Amino acid sequence: MNAYVNPLAGGAAVCAMSRRSKAARIESYIRANAFDRPTLVLDTEIVADQYRALKAGLGRADIHYAVKANPEREVIATLIAAGSHFDAASRGEIELCLGLGARPDTISFGNTVKKPVDIAFAHAAGITLFAADSEMELDKIAAHAPGAEVYIRLLMGTTEADWPLSRKFGTMETEVNGLLGYARDLGLNPVGLSFHVGSQTRKATMWQDTLDRVSAVWTDARAAGFPLSLINIGGGFPAFYGEEIDAPEAYAAAVMAMVEPRFPGAVRIMAEPGRGMVAEAGMIAAEVLLVSKKSADDIHRWVYLDIGKFSGLAETMDEAIRYQFTTDRDHEDTGPCILAGPSCDSADVLYEKRPVQLPVGLSCGDRIIIRNCGAYTTTYSSVAFNGFPPLDVVVI
Repeated sequence: MNAYVNPLAGGAAVCAMSRRSKAARIESYIRANAFDRPTLVLDTEIVADQYRALKAGLGRADIHYAVKANPEREVIATLIAAGSHFDAASRGEIELCLGLGARPDTISFGNTVKKPVDIAFAHAAGITLFAADSEMELDKIAAHAPGAEVYIRLLMGTTEADWPLSRKFGTMETEVNGLLGYARDLGLNPVGLSFHVGSQTRKATMWQDTLDRVSAVWTDARAAGFPLSLINIGGGFPAFYGEEIDAPEAYAAAVMAMVEPRFPGAVRIMAEPGRGMVAEAGMIAAEVLLVSKKSADDIHRWVYLDIGKFSGLAETMDEAIRYQFTTDRDHEDTGPCILAGPSCDSADVLYEKRPVQLPVGLSCGDRIIIRNCGAYTTTYSSVAFNGFPPLDVVVI
């Protein structure tokens, strides 16, 4: 179909310079303070900057921030002030947004697996837009939010994203028209489709095949008599984890250049950035607990931190997300190491397949800063696994 054109070639270099300048304030704060446990330091100015950049690129699309990425009150308040809409996964997230002043018409209930009482709560609170991917979910919405607008989520399967969101959510293309008709028969208003290209889709070009697939479903549904007017392109907007990415405005503009011609009749376009909005707004202040080898001839050191998979770094699962590390010894020689967390669980190993390069002189008590941790860290942190406290948060 339509060929991809990068509207802002060279944006990666500008993005790298901007990233360094934004990070300086967080890193300075961490270096100027002591922390007695792992702490996420967030800068809401960066959140506001990311919103403005993504909005500039997305143009007429409404940004529905994925609250699950980071639900800190200061983050939500910053985005409300900036004009953002919100994608809520639960009653708790809806209550959070409403409590901080978000209007009900700016909130979508985007989880396709909802409790009936939570649907009823959302409907009573004024939420009118719901996601679904099955007949049973549509039954629940019809019973507890009669007349609501619904969009059907498609199952995308494997994509080029670093973290594909396959299998659990969405319906096959062949089922879409049946669900749209079923929703209409229930008295609901089936207004559109949604999909997710996969978390951390590093390049805008990686969207093209997915958009082609969804466009074909859209065209078929409209031809079948369903006047679809809403396309929800979901998330996938990336953050920097070592592999270069385009600046957010350039990336978003490139995606929109592909979206617009593929969905004729789309009066409303929604996007649900989460990681791309907040990841680069946070760093974690952590500490080295132990450096050891399993034997005298072991080629890799083991470096144990006071934070692991169960206290905020769950996205290291399968080594999908590659966090970046800074220490006070970065001027020294480096060598490969296996990185692990503090818990008494053998699964709490962060990086082993691809060891991390860290200073050879690293030792117990050394500070280590984990970059770009503003997304999916506090929300994945356990309450007290092995008795370790949940990830602390400081907002600057």
